[in-house]
Amino acid sequence: MSFTIDSRLPDVGTTIFTVISQLAHEHDAINLGQGFSDYAGPELLHERLEHYAKGLQHQYPPMTGIPALREVVAEKVTHCYGYAADPEHEVTIVPGATEGLFCAIQACVKPGDQVIVFDPAYDSYVPAITLAGASSVHIPLYAPDFRINWQRVKDAITIKTSMIIINTPYNPTGMVMGEQDMQVLQELVRDTKIVVLSDEVYEHLVFDEQLHQSVLRYPELAERSIMVSSFGKTFHVTGWKTGYCIAPPQLSEELRKVHQFVTFVGVTPIQLALADFMQACPKHAEQLPEFYQAKRDLFASAMADSKFQFTPAAGSFFQLVDYSEISDKDDLTMARWLTTEVGVAAIPISLFYEKPPESRMVRFCFAKQDETLTKAASILSAL
Repeated sequence: MSFTIDSRLPDVGTTIFTVISQLAHEHDAINLGQGFSDYAGPELLHERLEHYAKGLQHQYPPMTGIPALREVVAEKVTHCYGYAADPEHEVTIVPGATEGLFCAIQACVKPGDQVIVFDPAYDSYVPAITLAGASSVHIPLYAPDFRINWQRVKDAITIKTSMIIINTPYNPTGMVMGEQDMQVLQELVRDTKIVVLSDEVYEHLVFDEQLHQSVLRYPELAERSIMVSSFGKTFHVTGWKTGYCIAPPQLSEELRKVHQFVTFVGVTPIQLALADFMQACPKHAEQLPEFYQAKRDLFASAMADSKFQFTPAAGSFFQLVDYSEISDKDDLTMARWLTTEVGVAAIPISLFYEKPPESRMVRFCFAKQDETLTKAASILSAL
């Protein structure tokens, strides 16, 4: 008899990001699918990494992260959001935001619990909830604005609800939550034991002079929230896989209990390089809205005469487009066709839904060099 095993995640396969990126490589397509830049991060940041890689700092850092990096993160969130984070007890450095999200869910969600997620949802949320023995309650968001219907959230909350996961700016829709959204959320979780897991990896990519509404701006939310962010997104080095979590001491303690047995620590030279760069260039993040808005606007302008329909993204570095005037293919088939036949890789959004709505939309990433965006838009506009 051959050996078999019952999968803990029977419905999970290779992620669509890996699939599309592999197809893009095989067919020499412009990769506007997976969310990474095709340009280098800041030169000083690279220099500091080289400095530490050639030095002696190659042993385990503290489990919670290099103190200097935790301190500069605490200074940053105080400056940005007015939240006085304690670097010792409230800031945890993690090897990637996805690991931070996973650890937060495992730390706070128990078997039999329910976790509210908003579809289209980043694809790491639900598997982590499943592995915790809990169930996900999906509240769909719909085009064109993908706003949250808070009455549906209120109706979905039960005694079993232990967590609500929010994401702003939103991947894959580019939606940005506003002050009123945060106020309503704050009211809904008041006098409950619900933890808010706030995925804010695109916190510095908010456009049109809007203000990023971090949970850290709202004292009642901050006391029951775990905020997760990413150095990779902020400094154009997604492959460095380094992020951070900020939470009050009680939640941080639980998060760290899991983190220490998942990866234990992040990479030492990377943490040291990030600390040095953030100390030397504290204004870097403040320049990102203008930097990425210019790329969004360049891509939108170049696509203006195409048959794709879209509303410019309010945040993140993703742009959703409707291709209904071009094809009646489902979005997965369309994404594969764009990648293999047209030469521009895209990501289908139906895979981010539990029950996909009837729509014809794919996601493009505009975190690319200007010439890359112009070339891709020229190809797409010819369809």
